Amino acid sequence: MVVDDLMWLHSDSVYASPTPVRKTQAAPETPEFSNNIPTGRLRRKPSEPNLPHISEREAGDGDIDPSVHPSAATMFLERSKQCLENGITRKKSQHQIAPQAGGLKKSSSCSTIYLDDSTVSQPNLKNTVKCVSLAIYYHIKNRQSERRLDIFDERLHPLTRDAVPENYDMHMPEHRQIYKFVRTLFNAAQLTAECAIITLVYLERLLTYAELDIAPCNWKRIVLGAIMLASKVWDDQAVWNVDYCQILKDITVEDMNELERQFLELLQFNTNVPSSVYAKYYFDLRTLAEANDLSFPSEPLSKERAQKLEAMSRVMQDKVTAAALKNGVKKWSSMDNINNQQAARRSVAILS
Repeated sequence: MVVDDLMWLHSDSVYASPTPVRKTQAAPETPEFSNNIPTGRLRRKPSEPNLPHISEREAGDGDIDPSVHPSAATMFLERSKQCLENGITRKKSQHQIAPQAGGLKKSSSCSTIYLDDSTVSQPNLKNTVKCVSLAIYYHIKNRQSERRLDIFDERLHPLTRDAVPENYDMHMPEHRQIYKFVRTLFNAAQLTAECAIITLVYLERLLTYAELDIAPCNWKRIVLGAIMLASKVWDDQAVWNVDYCQILKDITVEDMNELERQFLELLQFNTNVPSSVYAKYYFDLRTLAEANDLSFPSEPLSKERAQKLEAMSRVMQDKVTAAALKNGVKKWSSMDNINNQQAARRSVAILS
């Protein structure tokens, strides 16, 4: 599945990421901005030196940031494998355990075709949010250390007026708790499944650049910051900071602004996500789902869905034909006249 229809993830070129730098002192003061103005409108002070564009920065020799380089393994998939090897798994709900007793698997027949309706360009929202929540769960479960930053600490910046428990930094959240928190934000803000994937990319980029760990004491604020930034970068009509204050009743706009400002500084303002990286995270999330019995549901192929698939197939056929003609290969040629070194034969299935 191609991702040409992604809104701004058109380029497959991978931009070089800046060398991750540990934040050891207070961040310099940044210009104040009014509530709910997109962060892209921030202006640097005239006295600050001009920084090179993020695409012009060169990566270090050992820089293998998975959120930038499509060949680097995603952090959440590696940590989930380590947990599974160590026998650490999430708790399954009853509706997941019940079908294993003797449920029948849906199979395609001559009269009915079952398809997974989740694609790289149009992921299934519910299952994508579940997979992203599971990735966050394994990040917390298999963290390597306890490196923290004050801006994400719930004791210093609580999300509710309720008293923070004394052992707030020791209580390991379960997958369902993380999923409930993320689902609440996505449902209330009406965010898309693509935004959930971008959220995970920003989360892993933050852990790499800032050299911190997501833990029981900070996971909510880290996830909130990643969702807030992903929605502004991805959606044409971004959710304003004040809208999140309507979802989480006890936080202030000033706190949201500061969270967003510091999140951007820790990312070194690198919000670019190449389409190749987006696709890698999507397929790694599907791999994670299969390893944890979070199968994407199969739905009967409807007439409307079949027509849409046929149209997409014809578009791909036209692209392949145009590319062949551009390379001097005729649309219809005998196999004996085709040079394997010039072009490879491709067949495209068309539903009719």
